[in-house]
Amino acid sequence: MAVFDTPEEAFGVLRPVCVQLTKTQTVENVEHLQTQLQAVSDSALQELQQYVLFPLRFTLKTPGPKRESLIQSVVECLTFVLSSTCVKEQELLQELFSELSACLYSPNSQKPAAVSEELKLAVIRGLSTLMHSAYGDIILTFYEPSILPRLGFAVSLLLGLAEQEKSKQIKIAALKCLQVLLFQCDCQDHPRSLDEIEQQQLGDLFASFLPGISTALTRVITGDFKQGHGIVVSSLKIFYKTVCFIMADEQLRRISKVQAKPAVEHKVAELMVHRGADWVKNTGDKLAILIKKITECISVHPHWKVRLELVELVEALLLKCSQSLIESAGSLLKALVGLVNDESPEVQSQCNKVLRHFADQKVVVGNRALADILSESLHSLATSLPRLMNSQDDQGKFSTLSLFLGYLKLLGPKVNFVLNSVAHLQRLAKALIQVLELDVADVKIVEERRWNAEDLDASPNASSARPWNQVQRRYFRFFTDERVFLLLRQVCQLLGYYGNLYLLVDHFMELYHESVVYRKQAAMILNELVTGAAGLEVEDLHEKHTETSPEELREIVTSILEEYINQENWYLVTCIEAEEGEELKKQPCLQAITSSVHTQVLSSPAFSKPSPTICSMNSNIWQICIQLEGIGQFAYALGEDFRLLLMSALYPVLEKAGDQTLLISQVATRTMVDICNACGYDSLQHLINENSDYLVNGISLNLRHLALHPHTPKVLEVMLRNSDASLLPLVADVVQDVLTTLDQFYDKRAASFVSVLHALLTALAQWFSDTGDAEQLQERSLEEEGSHSCQTPTPLENSTTAEHVEQFVLNYLKEKDVAEGNVSDFDNEEEELSDPPKVDENDTLPDAEPPLPVQIQIARDVMERCIHLSSDKSLKIRLKVLDVLDLCVVVLQTHKNQLLPLAHRAWPSLVHRLTNDDPLAVLRAFKVLQTLGGKCGDFLRNRFCKDVLPKLAGSLVTQAPISARAGPVYSHTLAFKLQLAVLQGLGPLCQRLDLGEGDLNKVADACLIYLSTKQPVKLQEAARSVFLHLMKVDPDSTWFLLNDLYCPLPLTPPHASLHPVLLRGASVQQSPYATNVLRLLRELQ
Repeated sequence: MAVFDTPEEAFGVLRPVCVQLTKTQTVENVEHLQTQLQAVSDSALQELQQYVLFPLRFTLKTPGPKRESLIQSVVECLTFVLSSTCVKEQELLQELFSELSACLYSPNSQKPAAVSEELKLAVIRGLSTLMHSAYGDIILTFYEPSILPRLGFAVSLLLGLAEQEKSKQIKIAALKCLQVLLFQCDCQDHPRSLDEIEQQQLGDLFASFLPGISTALTRVITGDFKQGHGIVVSSLKIFYKTVCFIMADEQLRRISKVQAKPAVEHKVAELMVHRGADWVKNTGDKLAILIKKITECISVHPHWKVRLELVELVEALLLKCSQSLIESAGSLLKALVGLVNDESPEVQSQCNKVLRHFADQKVVVGNRALADILSESLHSLATSLPRLMNSQDDQGKFSTLSLFLGYLKLLGPKVNFVLNSVAHLQRLAKALIQVLELDVADVKIVEERRWNAEDLDASPNASSARPWNQVQRRYFRFFTDERVFLLLRQVCQLLGYYGNLYLLVDHFMELYHESVVYRKQAAMILNELVTGAAGLEVEDLHEKHTETSPEELREIVTSILEEYINQENWYLVTCIEAEEGEELKKQPCLQAITSSVHTQVLSSPAFSKPSPTICSMNSNIWQICIQLEGIGQFAYALGEDFRLLLMSALYPVLEKAGDQTLLISQVATRTMVDICNACGYDSLQHLINENSDYLVNGISLNLRHLALHPHTPKVLEVMLRNSDASLLPLVADVVQDVLTTLDQFYDKRAASFVSVLHALLTALAQWFSDTGDAEQLQERSLEEEGSHSCQTPTPLENSTTAEHVEQFVLNYLKEKDVAEGNVSDFDNEEEELSDPPKVDENDTLPDAEPPLPVQIQIARDVMERCIHLSSDKSLKIRLKVLDVLDLCVVVLQTHKNQLLPLAHRAWPSLVHRLTNDDPLAVLRAFKVLQTLGGKCGDFLRNRFCKDVLPKLAGSLVTQAPISARAGPVYSHTLAFKLQLAVLQGLGPLCQRLDLGEGDLNKVADACLIYLSTKQPVKLQEAARSVFLHLMKVDPDSTWFLLNDLYCPLPLTPPHASLHPVLLRGASVQQSPYATNVLRLLRELQ
């Protein structure tokens, strides 16, 4: 709180201090005055302003050398006075301005005086405070022509400090002071808004300083990055605000052609500038050089705030000075569009905002000169694009493509001016084709195969989470940065959106046909052109003049689609398979295409043999994948209208979904999902069911010419994988066609047909699983290994009667005769087996059997073929056939009349697979045996015990010493897997087949050795599971066997008259079987 509020009181205190300072100019007297001033109120100090300023000004004007500390103290005190008061007289303002500026005057140099940094900073702050203290309109009277020399001196002084000083604090202070002098202060109340006349007067005055300000600031802006981003940002702001103020189109339009003579001295008049047309042209040309230098330097500045300020510079200059700085428009636009994809989100956001503002205001499109400049820039860039794409690194490519993308966004529909030039379109296409060349040397693409049926099933969750425009990750020859590919896609989409689509599609289709080297790149570009033409996720900055109509887009898509699925472009060699090799020999057209593109072969048909390389097969795989992705993108582009093209598009896509190459299969499945989403189908099942009529028709027709259409079975396979039981009536006839064709081509195309049969039986087992639920539950209960202790069910015993026992014995004797083959012939056997369930609803016509369900008929026919194919020379086919056979048994389990005769016919071949085949086939055959045992039961008991059990038991005994000695690697061998599978399956088989005591002993003897702790842990667990199942069949015998192996407790007779029982296991003290035997005996208690 001030002590002296009135001028009288303040004068009484300040008078002696001022007098003392006037007499003796010392630092102490100045500091004493400043101390007293702090106790005076602002209102009182305002009244005494000139009185207080007099000793301070007197000290500055006193001739002779003065100490820097004294000058600094005076300037600081003077600044304090000015910050608390207002300068209301023009003369005082000008004099103080001159006196403060003179503090840094060096008579022997044009540079600021060599004084301390503290003094420089004090003078700068004093000048800034002085200009802020100017009252009302007094500030405008300051800026008159007569002040030009003094103002010019101050401006050059501040520019020199900003450029040459090392202290960042002084640099920033000088730049802020320069802003104040040039009416660019950031304060809310300073400067006040100017009218047109005032703006013109100040513009004329400041125009004299423009060359010096612009060149000096350019040197600061383009200086060392280490000077700090704040200095560069302030310099950029002063530069564009000064240029915008002096070169504003609005001001320059009002300038008269004849210069008025100012009422000033001749020397001052010579400093004045008339902003006429010639001056504007010359100044614009010179500023263009500086602006180009600034934009090139700042575009790559490491700090994002500097690049953000560059965006502000471009916006201000193009909006306010588009006519006067027309020569700089190219550099400014290049800088702006080059920052569209800046790494900083703030810069990106501001760039897009400015571009949209330019589009709304028609800054480029509405300005013929700017549009021509931009078109010329695009012409130039298109011409040099191939060279740049070939010579630049990834970052350089990214910058160049960002620039190209920005030009396209700004030009909008006017991009056709460039595209209509044949030379420039060819250069542009060449650059895009060149940079999009794929790297096809990766062998993994060819190696990755689709072995599992699950690969054909599309995951709805994964597909719904996948963005529609996401494409398969690919690798390019000339860049690795994913951002470059995203930019290329955006460029192509914008070309499709704004450009003449017919022209572009025709040009790239010519390239597609011209060479196989261009085909993949041309297909990628065509896909994006269509996507862009549909306006999908394209940022439109303009009001589009001519939109591509849905009809036109559909016509274009139809023509591209026809080219994609053409036989020459769709059925390419992607792997070397035995069957495919045979087909290639029979199809000279495909052979010629493949070999002419990628390999050098003899022209003579007798010696020509296709031998595609890894690279050529990779190339073919990628071409097919890109075309598949294109079909998905076409579907999204057309939406529901794509349904009209499904008749031609869906069948080929289903073919590729069943392809053995993993990449093709995955991409085709995603394409099917894309078609579902685009056309409004709920799922793949819905898509296939709704279009199954003509799909089935196509399959049926192509099966008649299998040599020309070898991929036909794959379509049916994919349909079955992704449909439901409602499809069965429609495909029943086709299945018969497949079986008939298999009978004809079993020696050549068996693998393809067996895959279809596997898909068919898998589908039938899934669709009609309800009928076998009860038996499946029974199987699961049998296969639970040792989860519950084996106890005899007492409730069943209590309910047993004499009649039950009698019936049980009769049934047992009958089943024993059947199992031992004591019947007249197989027909009688079949009749006997079918007699018990003779509760048919057809009582009136006992001789006429009801018609079999479709799925049973199909499963029966398929199983008949499998019986013949199970001895095929190809292991791959045998394995697949055994899988199909297993599924046939599952489907036929409810119709024993059909299953048992077929099981009888299949048994010899199955035994051969189990006992004399590759270990893989043995594994698969044992799985079939388990299924047969569960479904056929007693029918197999005698056959199993006679033909299979001895060899399985012998194999287990033979392998036991080997597995006991083996190390941890043994668990990865095929022998181990075979042992494990047999041990895991024997227990349930014994229980299902209800084996007799002798056969059970064979099983137990073979498995006892695997209870040793020397065996691998998994084999021990599997052996325990065998004995857990044996406990359920014959617990007493099992107990005796285990105790005979290892008896943990002595067996005491219940009465003294009985002799003690001595078992071999009781004499063994430390046995390797002890651990597992104890666990099993605990289960029996």
